[in-house]
This record gives sequence, C-alpha cells and structure tokens, in this order.
Amino acid sequence: MSYVHPKLQAFTDALEELFHEVDTELENSYGSRFPLHPNRPRRGETANPEMDGLFEVAPDFTAGLGSEKGRGYLVSLRVATLERVPAADFEAIMTHAAELVRERLPRFFPNRRLELVRDGPRFKITGDFSLGET
Repeated sequence: MSYVHPKLQAFTDALEELFHEVDTELENSYGSRFPLHPNRPRRGETANPEMDGLFEVAPDFTAGLGSEKGRGYLVSLRVATLERVPAADFEAIMTHAAELVRERLPRFFPNRRLELVRDGPRFKITGDFSLGET
C-alpha cells in the first residue's frame, strides 16, 4: 500500500468529479451522434463514466516539457466508436468539453488559481497545483 498525501487525494478526487460531470454533459449532448464501439459498455453500465458510453474524458498530467504553457492536466477526449469521427466534429466536441471544464474549475477549486488554456491542439489546466502548507 502506498501513501498519498491527503491534500493531493482531495485534489485528485475533485478533478475526477469535475471530469465525470463533463462526461455526463457530453453524453447528454452527443451520446447518440456516433454508434458505440461494440466492446464498450453502454452509458451507466459501469461505476465510472470514463469506462462506459461514447466518451472517455479524463485529465492526463503532463510535465509540459517542450510546451510554452508548462505543466498541467491535459483534457483528454476519446470517442469510443468504430466510425470515423470527422476532424471538425471532434474539434467541436473537444471545444465544448473545454468550455465545460473552464466553467466548473472555480466551483471545484474555489481557493486555487487554475485556468484552462489552449496548448497546441489540446486544452490544458494550468496554475497552482501546490499542496499548500503541510
């Protein structure tokens, strides 16, 4: 068993909850737009919204090497379908996901200075990831 600092665990839990809300919104808005991959569980069939339904939207930490924006959490989006997703459609869904993340950051992290920025083709949460005083 490994130790995780309680403040880091609280941050991670809030981030996960934020992304679950975004996943729900994307499923509500676009969930019937493409056929679901045959091996993917239907929406609501698992305890984790990242693991079912048409979308997997999750934060992926990056150290930001080679990025002008530095370290942060990328907004990672996957559409679970065998059908080709046109680039314009993917960009529209990704932009919507980013807008939802941006809207919710202050509610989930009221005491942190976090922002969502465009970093090349991706969106990234940047800002204060410190644990504060321990």
